[in-house]
Amino acid sequence: MRRLFLFLMLLAALAPQPVRGEDETAVRDAFATLAAGNLDAMEPAIGVIARSGVAWAEPVLRALLDGRLLARQADRALFLRTPEGTVLEAESGTPAAVEARTLRPVRINNRLRRALEAALGSLTLASPDRAVRLAAAEKLFTRPDLSALEPLERALAREADGAVREAFARARAAILVEHGPPAARAEAASLLASAASPAVLGKLQAAKRALPADADPALAEALDAAVARVETRLRLLEFAQTFFQGLSLGSVLLLAAIGLAVTFGVMGVINMAHGEMVMLGAYATWAVQEAFRAFLPGALDWSLLAALPAAFLLAGAAGWAIERSVISRLYGRPLETLLATFGISLVLQQAVRLGIGATNREVVTPSWMSGLVEPVPGLALTMNRVVIVLFALAVFLLLVALIRGTRLGLEIRAVTQNRRMAETMGIRTPRVDALTFALGSGIAGIGGVALAQIDNVSPNLGQAYIVDSFIVVVFGGVGNLWGTFLGAMTLGVVNKLLEPVAGAVLGKILVLVALILFIQRRPQGLFALRGRAAEA
Repeated sequence: MRRLFLFLMLLAALAPQPVRGEDETAVRDAFATLAAGNLDAMEPAIGVIARSGVAWAEPVLRALLDGRLLARQADRALFLRTPEGTVLEAESGTPAAVEARTLRPVRINNRLRRALEAALGSLTLASPDRAVRLAAAEKLFTRPDLSALEPLERALAREADGAVREAFARARAAILVEHGPPAARAEAASLLASAASPAVLGKLQAAKRALPADADPALAEALDAAVARVETRLRLLEFAQTFFQGLSLGSVLLLAAIGLAVTFGVMGVINMAHGEMVMLGAYATWAVQEAFRAFLPGALDWSLLAALPAAFLLAGAAGWAIERSVISRLYGRPLETLLATFGISLVLQQAVRLGIGATNREVVTPSWMSGLVEPVPGLALTMNRVVIVLFALAVFLLLVALIRGTRLGLEIRAVTQNRRMAETMGIRTPRVDALTFALGSGIAGIGGVALAQIDNVSPNLGQAYIVDSFIVVVFGGVGNLWGTFLGAMTLGVVNKLLEPVAGAVLGKILVLVALILFIQRRPQGLFALRGRAAEA
């Protein structure tokens, strides 16, 4: 007897299982209701089909939503019309041999359309595709539907992916905060407040406005606390976003100014052609990328790395030539040096216009610099800006190491502090001047590689940064690398913090006025450094 019982139990386990979630007869009747086209009866039928779990539920409901569901009145059979016009049997998905005149489209209204969208959302919660499940959770969060709560909770219970579980929990909280009982709404509001975003704030504020006058005081207090918490977090995220934009701007200013800090500090030369060294570096980046596109298209993502030495060598060679041919003959005459380098900048711009063209050149951002990075939820940073900030820091540290740890750096520091004494000690100051000018120009060329990712590559590229570069150098202290670093970051952050309050133009004016007042009180800048200009 016991063996017979176990045998019957085994047969029951192996027997075909009934349709999940609903009785099989009820599901068949629901499909037949859709074929009948009774609008009043179709909404509960859609719910029965969505809960059934049958394989052909989603294609039928999606076809009904898209106006591609056909019915044959003789036997209430359902058919799907594909976008290409082929008619398929709804249950099997195979092509159907039917006459078109025997079929009619199943019509719906706006109420049924909303019910279908909610039903499809609950169906896609169980999709094997992670992206589909995330999209379904986002749709339910945007348009909460109480009828989707039960399938959402089932999906949440079996979900293993952490990010999808979080999206499911947020969608469940959005449904409860709008449709749940008071205790559940208060708990859901607290859960939503932990995922601060403008969308969450809108949900909580809408729920707060919808409270009746005689609402539970505890619920009203929970909603108020959740709204205040989200608003505080959003303000902090906004400040962090603005601060990062300031660091990004400061990194750009640092790349443009750090080479000028070296040449200005050692040689006392007001080099108005420094911006054109940045421009040459940007054009070197474009040329290297074009070469990769022509000869190594599969390695195009790495063209930016190959452009770094090319830009350094091109701009450094141009700087060395300018110093040897023009600037070395004008030491001690700062006004003539300024006019000569300004003329050189015009010559370089016109040479690029004639040789390459005046139109902007495209530099494609590599895939590894594309997209967003989210260090904390709600704070999205563009990847190319993050890379530029890290790149500027790396260039600065390498330059500091070169100045502090090499013979050339020792000679540069000696000439900066006391040129006549350095000459007495046997340092060839003309050679140091030429190498320093080439080094500063090469660093400006490297800066052009980074600027090509965020600005147009054109003959006028350097003109946008030359004035800001001089401001950074003077503010930080002439010839002081750490002063240049601190000055660039300070000006970048202050500019970005003032923009939301005073606007971009007025904010820049306020910064300039503050700098003028600062320089009047402290002409040597943040960090004073003894050099030729100071001795004079």
